[in-house]
Amino acid sequence: MRLYLDTSVLNRPFDDQKQPRIWLETLAFSLVLSLIEAGEAELISSPIHTLENSRSPLSVRRLWVDRCRRLATHSVTLTDTIRNRAHELVTTGQKPLDALHLACAESAGADWFLTCDDRLIRRYVGPLTVQTPPNFIFSQSTP
Repeated sequence: MRLYLDTSVLNRPFDDQKQPRIWLETLAFSLVLSLIEAGEAELISSPIHTLENSRSPLSVRRLWVDRCRRLATHSVTLTDTIRNRAHELVTTGQKPLDALHLACAESAGADWFLTCDDRLIRRYVGPLTVQTPPNFIFSQSTP
């Protein structure tokens, strides 16, 4: 299975772990990383990850995200088709960077798009299955 994780997921370990939802999303993200490292899932990376990560003011976050991205077995190249699809997604209410992430994931044939952004999930209309990391883990463990 192919997974695309947006930057909110990759940065979740640096958020306030005293909040139950954030702690649960971080735990689920660690399980997702285990699936990727075990070869049970394939990670997709894109230039949008690079762009967002370069804007992070904290070097420890940038290093962490880079290390996670090195686990990717697939990389997307930004094309006019992706840009056009992202523009369509913006017209449906997605933020521009979120739209680019989604368009990259669609282009790469991702099976799952994982995010911690409820707004993105609610507004997405397309072929991807978009979920939070905990919902993804729960869906994988259902018999």
